[in-house]
Amino acid sequence: MTSKTTELKLDIERIGTVSAILTLPAHARACYVLAHGAGADMRHAFMEKVAAGLAERGIATFRFNFPYMEEKKGRPDQPAVAHAAIRAAVAEAARLCPGITLIAGGKSFGGRMTSQAQSKAALPDVKGLAFLGFPLHADKKPSSERAEHLASIAIPMLFLQGTRDGLADLGYLRPVVEKLGPKATLHQVEAGDHSFAVLKKSGRTNDEALTEVLDTLAAWIDGLA
Repeated sequence: MTSKTTELKLDIERIGTVSAILTLPAHARACYVLAHGAGADMRHAFMEKVAAGLAERGIATFRFNFPYMEEKKGRPDQPAVAHAAIRAAVAEAARLCPGITLIAGGKSFGGRMTSQAQSKAALPDVKGLAFLGFPLHADKKPSSERAEHLASIAIPMLFLQGTRDGLADLGYLRPVVEKLGPKATLHQVEAGDHSFAVLKKSGRTNDEALTEVLDTLAAWIDGLA
């Protein structure tokens, strides 16, 4: 499926301007506002692969940098700044992709900031949140406090998690998802880590694991529409 990639500038009210990328396949049926993780920007190989893979499945992506990443600062932005960036990205994606299903979320930190923003005030027109490795806790320090805000979210949520994810002990994440009820779906990627990379002994390649992630995400998005 042919797709068009457009480099953009995203204005965040009272904060500044950041870079953004719209990947728009012909006849797109949905757009995923895809926020990056804490340690890598919107052009990271993982983000590029997700955007390209979803485009092949007829789903557009709107990627953007958080201000700290645009300015090459080490520390992630304060939540209020991250939330403002996400709101600006959602509004711009809705403007550029009118009339199609709008999804938000992203990789790790980006997904968690999106869910926080949604819990504070619903993101306009967003029909669901998809998390590519929800960071439930610090590395190998299991807890579920970071999930408390999820209870106030009314729209469907998809958690795509590797079974070896050091930032989401499934013994803690499964009860969180169960407690959220039918609005939440957990898909476990066998032997995947926080970025869905798999061990060689799993018998699969990283690309095969990512294909599973993208197929699952695309099917879930279609279910929302």
